[in-house]
Amino acid sequence: MNALSAAYRWLDDQGMAFGAPGLEPRWTSSKKDAVCTAYAASSRVWFTVSHGTLNEVYYPTIDRPQIRDMEFLFTDGETFFHEEKRDFEYDFHYVDPDALAVRVVATDLQGRYRVTKEFLCDPHHPVVLVRVKIDGEEDLLQRLKCYALLAPHVEGGGAGNSGRSIEVAGQRALIAWKNGTSLSMGASCGFTRSSCGFVGSSDGYQDLIQNMKMDWQFGQALNGNIALMGEIDVARNREFTVAIALGEGHHAALAGMMQSLSTPYEAHMKRFIEQWYRAPAPEYLAGKSTDGGRLMRISHNVVLAHEDKTYTGAFIASASIPWGASKGDDDLGGYHLVWTRDMVQSASALLACGRVDTARRALVYLACSQRPDGSFPQNFWIDGTPYWTGIQLDEVAFPIILAWRLWKLGGLGGFDVFPFVENAAAFLVHYAPVTQQERWEENAGYSPSTLAAVISGLICAADIARGHKAPELAEFLEVYADWIESHLEEWTTTTNGVLHPDVRYHYVRVVPPYPGDPFYNQAIGDGRLNLANRTPGEQYNFAANEIVDAGFLELVRYGVRRADDPLIVNSLKVIDKVLRIDTPYGPCWRRYNHDGYGQQKDGGPFLHYGQGRAWPLLTGERAHYELAAGKDVTPFITALERFSSFGGMLPEQIWDYHDLPEEGLFFGRSAGAAQPLVWAHSEYLKLLRSSTDGQVFDRISCVAERYAAPCEQRRGGCQIEIFKIIRPVHTVGAGKRLRIVDRDQFQVIWTTDGWTTRQAADSKSAGYPGFFAEIATQSGQQGHIEFTLYWPQQHRWLGYNFTVQVG
Repeated sequence: MNALSAAYRWLDDQGMAFGAPGLEPRWTSSKKDAVCTAYAASSRVWFTVSHGTLNEVYYPTIDRPQIRDMEFLFTDGETFFHEEKRDFEYDFHYVDPDALAVRVVATDLQGRYRVTKEFLCDPHHPVVLVRVKIDGEEDLLQRLKCYALLAPHVEGGGAGNSGRSIEVAGQRALIAWKNGTSLSMGASCGFTRSSCGFVGSSDGYQDLIQNMKMDWQFGQALNGNIALMGEIDVARNREFTVAIALGEGHHAALAGMMQSLSTPYEAHMKRFIEQWYRAPAPEYLAGKSTDGGRLMRISHNVVLAHEDKTYTGAFIASASIPWGASKGDDDLGGYHLVWTRDMVQSASALLACGRVDTARRALVYLACSQRPDGSFPQNFWIDGTPYWTGIQLDEVAFPIILAWRLWKLGGLGGFDVFPFVENAAAFLVHYAPVTQQERWEENAGYSPSTLAAVISGLICAADIARGHKAPELAEFLEVYADWIESHLEEWTTTTNGVLHPDVRYHYVRVVPPYPGDPFYNQAIGDGRLNLANRTPGEQYNFAANEIVDAGFLELVRYGVRRADDPLIVNSLKVIDKVLRIDTPYGPCWRRYNHDGYGQQKDGGPFLHYGQGRAWPLLTGERAHYELAAGKDVTPFITALERFSSFGGMLPEQIWDYHDLPEEGLFFGRSAGAAQPLVWAHSEYLKLLRSSTDGQVFDRISCVAERYAAPCEQRRGGCQIEIFKIIRPVHTVGAGKRLRIVDRDQFQVIWTTDGWTTRQAADSKSAGYPGFFAEIATQSGQQGHIEFTLYWPQQHRWLGYNFTVQVG
């Protein structure tokens, strides 16, 4: 595939570079100033910018990075050597407020010369263009040399790359490849010289830093961690364009590069901006911003930019690799993966912006990614291949909620959502209320945030089922949701709180599974959690009543509980005492106490352990609660806007300790995790919409109508107790019905008098969720029920009995 056509010529120059295979590869900073792409689906390339330079370029899908970075080096050959990201002061701007084209103006620290760069994608092809203009003291510019230094990480890794100097159509250029993917770099003026080297030994940086001169012109560097460098004579070329093109094979990459360079740069920019004008931001939301709508416009475009163009409807969590400068090829995932939770947040934010068609694309993509059992992988590559494999019930519930929103809006088009929803609801019935992992990807058990999503998803599914003339299924799902809702406080709270002297009864982060529950782990200890990512030697095993997060606010967001519920109000007192951080830019909250996922305590990168920091998206979640409580949320909107970078990127985490300038960490500014986090941008957009509407955008009407009554008016609770073999119950209240649920058709045989008499009942079908049968009890009944099961279609008995106490 990579055979070179006779139309192109290898340039051997000084032959093979020395120092193979180079240093162990690393990625680069996760603190992106911008994430950019063309709006057109034909331009299958994305890039990021940070520290004023070009970072990862993604091709042909947004989950496949192809370079580490490309920056310019400058020297006069005698008195100085400047590296862009270290030796310049720079200003960052968007060329147009409604488009993702970037302008960076960098000045050397002595003010002698200035470099203006504009970054954009070819509007129709997988080519990244960097337009460069250099001005300054004329005598210096006559001596100045500029070098484009590029670090290929083709097909997602720095190892195993190969590169060569080449001549194409009479111009010197560079090419790199791995397997079937090729990358080429050239300049509109052509490179006067070029070299390929191994990183840390024979690359262009090592060459120039020695004596400020380019002494090496290695023609090739094969099968290693390599860097490519091309020289531009500034005396002859004060303005030029560098193109980085990608393709399936050398010919595609080189032809794409030359085609893009043959079109005037100004025509590319004009068309690029015109394309983005086809996707206008919702200006009606700007009225609730406190920055004139700047972050709203950026957030709108950032969410759109994280959708893939081959697998349309697929949105990744972030085009970044958290703490990337310390991560190598073994960190395959980064955040450029699909998390169903994050993706539904993105789609919901676009719904809040009026983009119904885009949200429908997301739903259809999810339906095509659904597993046969109705679930979704914990996260997965754009093509649907699972990466992590945990079960997170909220990630199954959220697509149902998105389907319901689109259905209520009449936005499903010709898509029949019912089979997809029924299958997802069946999975929830099989596993809920116990999740293997709650929303922070870690612990199993009874999670308030997960159960908020599960209850809401089941009620949405029931509403859809009734609308599709399936009333029996609708009633079954409603009963299941009612059963979970009736046990919420029992399952997800503590009455022995130890974190606030005045609050003993409050929600906790997660209550671990009990013996006999799914995912129960005896080795951890009953009622205890093992927290991930703790620093070696620190305590990692805690009682559940010692660990809190604000996930219970999801109960208010969706309408399961009222904002003035006393338990919600008291639980917030604990959260604010334990997790709130007041920064110079506004309040922010940590995920949970003793969290280990974040920058280390000395400011070093997270490498398997650290200290969890404050998350701006949690400021948005708190703001939604305050809005539901009837309070002014303007300070929270301002805080989110101030947490963003000068490029408008919202970070996953902010540094929440005193300044560490030597580590580039400042109180209230971005830490080293993902930036941007698309979920945070989605939360901000939804907050603007909620503030504009005067009510929480994510509130689900059918959920709120069912559950969000004042305490004194709340329904009398579910009169059914649900039993599953994978989660048996041991008691049922007198007067309630014991409902037995199983995936297959069965018969229940039971007794209340020690098998002196026996009764039997055949199960009824509930559709995809399976079958159920009920055993009624009487008011005042005492004693126990003993039963077993028989599956007639398999001619199989359970082989043992269960006993449930009545009283």
